[in-house]
Amino acid sequence: MQPRISVLTLGVDDLNRALVFYRDGLGWVTEGVVGTEFEHGKVVFFHLQPGLILALYARSDLAWDAGVQQSAPSPTELSIGHAVGSEAEVDKVMAAAVQAGAKLIKPSQPTFWGGYAGYFADPDGHLWEVVFNPVLRLPD
Repeated sequence: MQPRISVLTLGVDDLNRALVFYRDGLGWVTEGVVGTEFEHGKVVFFHLQPGLILALYARSDLAWDAGVQQSAPSPTELSIGHAVGSEAEVDKVMAAAVQAGAKLIKPSQPTFWGGYAGYFADPDGHLWEVVFNPVLRLPD
């Protein structure tokens, strides 16, 4: 198996609320809800960087599609990292996320490993880390 992630799918409780948060609040570009012609097909896609898509899909439909029992959400199952180029940019992204409706989990601050980071949760409780790593080289 080639080590690659092409799509990250987040199960959400309210697809329209999640769409508004990511599209209107964070300013991400999308065609909106697609797949409405299918009983369990409504989904929102955001093309992040070349080869990576973030999908928003109703938790109940995700459970149905995977053939598993829907379980209670847990913010500690996964965190999504958003790396930026400076401490100031961490603060800026964190403020924009909170303004868009995210819950502040951990304010921006120096990390134990020499970086700078903060955590927020989207309206469905998905944990995002906004991080500046002085060693990490980001693509332009």
